[in-house]
Amino acid sequence: MPAPTPFEQPAKTAELKFRDAFARLRNCRPQRLPKGSKLTQNNVAREAGVGPSALRRARFPELIAEIQAWVEAHAEDQTQKSPRQRLLAVRGRNRGLRQRLIEVTQQRDLAAAKVILLEERLVALTVENERLKVRAFGSDSSPLRLADRSLRPSKR
Repeated sequence: MPAPTPFEQPAKTAELKFRDAFARLRNCRPQRLPKGSKLTQNNVAREAGVGPSALRRARFPELIAEIQAWVEAHAEDQTQKSPRQRLLAVRGRNRGLRQRLIEVTQQRDLAAAKVILLEERLVALTVENERLKVRAFGSDSSPLRLADRSLRPSKR
């Protein structure tokens, strides 16, 4: 086996750094990235402490193939949100629910006010109807008064 040239040794060291970073991201134990970060080719490079352009297919074709295979195999796992994203989503839903509660409360109050106004109008119209009946038929022939008398228990 020929001796490694000076350029091959750093590549092996870089590949080991990338593989370690890949393993940490697979196990959800990153050191440089926030927990819950997606496992992508760029994030593997960032976790290794280098720029995303350092992890090239020309230099590390096997490693990149492994990363892409893992990402494809675990695509549904990667859709999980981080705790902060879940918290923000819950807050957004709660904000929407609070707004809807305010709207429904306002609608209820408006409907109750309309009911009260209609009841007042009904009472006023009933009183006016009674007044007009008394005027038209005489004082004792009001249908409401007759109904009142018929509902009272008789004194026998």
